[in-house]
Amino acid sequence: MASGQTLDAVRESAQSINDVTTYARVGTVAVITIDSPPVNALGGAVRRGLMDAFARAADDSEAHAVVLACAGRTFIAGADIREFDAPDPDAPDLLDVLARIDACPKPTVAAIHGTALGGGLETALCCHYRVATPSAKVGLPEVALGLLPGAGGTQRLPRIVGAQTALEMMVLGKPVAAAPAHEIGLIDTIVEGDLLEGAIAFARNAVLSGAPPVPVRERSEGLSLPHDAELFARFRADNARAFKGYQAPENIVRAVEAAVTLPFEAGMRREAELFQELFASRQSAALRYLFFAERQTARVPDLPTGTPKRPIAKVGVIGAGTMGSGIAMNFLSAGIPVTLVEQEDAALERGVAAIRRNYEISLKKGKLTPATLDACTERLHPSLDMADLCEADLIIEAVFEKMTLKQEIFARLDGIARPGAILATNTSFLDINAIAAATSRPGDVIGLHFFSPANVMRLLEVVRGSATRPDVVATAMGLARTIAKIPVLSGVCDGFIANRMMTPRMDAAQALILEGPLPWEVDKAMVAYGFAMGPFAMLDLVGLDVIGWDPATSTSSTVTQVLCETGRWGQKRQAGFYDYDATRRPSPSPVTEALVREFQFRAETQPRLFSGEEIVERLLLPVVNEGARILEEGIALRASDIDVALVMGYGWPPVTGGPMFWADTVGLEKIIARLEAIGETPAPLLRRLADDGAALHTWPATA
Repeated sequence: MASGQTLDAVRESAQSINDVTTYARVGTVAVITIDSPPVNALGGAVRRGLMDAFARAADDSEAHAVVLACAGRTFIAGADIREFDAPDPDAPDLLDVLARIDACPKPTVAAIHGTALGGGLETALCCHYRVATPSAKVGLPEVALGLLPGAGGTQRLPRIVGAQTALEMMVLGKPVAAAPAHEIGLIDTIVEGDLLEGAIAFARNAVLSGAPPVPVRERSEGLSLPHDAELFARFRADNARAFKGYQAPENIVRAVEAAVTLPFEAGMRREAELFQELFASRQSAALRYLFFAERQTARVPDLPTGTPKRPIAKVGVIGAGTMGSGIAMNFLSAGIPVTLVEQEDAALERGVAAIRRNYEISLKKGKLTPATLDACTERLHPSLDMADLCEADLIIEAVFEKMTLKQEIFARLDGIARPGAILATNTSFLDINAIAAATSRPGDVIGLHFFSPANVMRLLEVVRGSATRPDVVATAMGLARTIAKIPVLSGVCDGFIANRMMTPRMDAAQALILEGPLPWEVDKAMVAYGFAMGPFAMLDLVGLDVIGWDPATSTSSTVTQVLCETGRWGQKRQAGFYDYDATRRPSPSPVTEALVREFQFRAETQPRLFSGEEIVERLLLPVVNEGARILEEGIALRASDIDVALVMGYGWPPVTGGPMFWADTVGLEKIIARLEAIGETPAPLLRRLADDGAALHTWPATA
């Protein structure tokens, strides 16, 4: 039967089970179709449809096999996460639905296109067979939400692919493409032509084979794969660094251990226990919060509905340094041509070489093909003439952080850029309005603050000036998604959101070492909290000489100034706050300790011991306070935007949810009391919310 005829047969015999589910029969094969845009998530209506449709299929004497398919752009992409925190989710429960699919006495085939993730793959695992298009992807990424697959995934997947592969899929959480999924036995066949036609043919052949279908729960080939008693201990040891600070990976390992050592039903009970432990944890609550917060950042409440977006077909970047070349890569990788402009040929060549080198690194890691590398580099047009930007739809300035220089460039662009072109600055601190004032078109000027390395970091602060037009804002927010960034809208202030927020942390760290703790003790507390590195290690990495130190005006009045004056600039000099060996491995420095002790003596305060918790509070409470001020000033739209900015831009540990979410877990009353104890004036917003018994991380409630 040709593909068109197959579709016609399904349509002609289709009967509605409910608003999102139909039941049809093509000869002796029942076809159950889910159509619940946008991603066929396992919400209440889908669960009811599946329950009733599989009951009908089991009772249909003329149906000898069943195909489960989905309309739209994807198979079931996962559970409806919005229901996770619902006090009384709609019946039926997903486990009951999957038990019905699992118990179907007739061969069942999941026809997968797009993605089958989380609950979607767990649904497919309850079918006897899985077929897929070549472009399909499957996976169990619940670890990203601080959870484990809680609908049998930890028990069924190892039975097919083995414990080792199952652990890798669930702990790493990365989707697997159809071809490798077929190689490990997770996908039974790849359908090159029409998926539905191929799935129906596969189902017919399964019936004709005469072999009784075996539910995955009863299969054991994966559990029979060679593995020794040390597999789980070895996996823990090999991934200890990735596990650090996270609960979900360990619970996933325990669940897979149960799959290997216990009967299926006992393993399911163990999975449920381990899932519930995670679901009730603060970590999972924080990660689920961030999941929704990321998706909300692009929503700008005060943009009129239907605000048009300007087409961006060509981009210009001024400055081929580290930031400029990294910014250019984002657009090149998205298929957008870039003209990269520098003043001097040597600087331009370095920038082009850096772009090529970064792509070649990705090629070696298997992240792109040679053809993709060539296509990206062919889109790059180096130039020494700013006039070559005359046809660009978007021009991004990425030069040294000096106001007069940026104003000079924007004044020149005013006479070069075509009418309607967006003029953007990558400044991380400077006043966007003052830069826009250098042009005759301030409405076309916006800040696009990329974080270093710009081709890697996911955060993009979109800074709206007082004159920036709505369509420019809408274009920038949409474009961020095009180049795989998370956009956070900011108003104009010194440092915008992320840099302004984290400045108090550095100030507090510098002040704290005068009271007793040494730099590495401060760093140790921050790493224990969950940061990848502490503030002093970060200063050494960036370079003490590039964070505002000027040898012409240095007065030896701070520890940092003295370190700079003596040539201790950080890792690049093998000496900063730490000493570094030839491999840049740090060790506490006796020189720095003596210097800090000298400054402590000058401060005339009695140094004392600080606990790790005290150090964390001293450094992070001022960050929370600054965040509340940012909200009061309208610099950020939402508290959740601040959390996303700090997690994505500064490596704030995701398991804490970000500073605003963390503040609520500590308690706003305690936050206020501790701020007052360290001599900080709490922001009025904190007091108002505490008095009202309201939360900070959901402010404003109407956003």
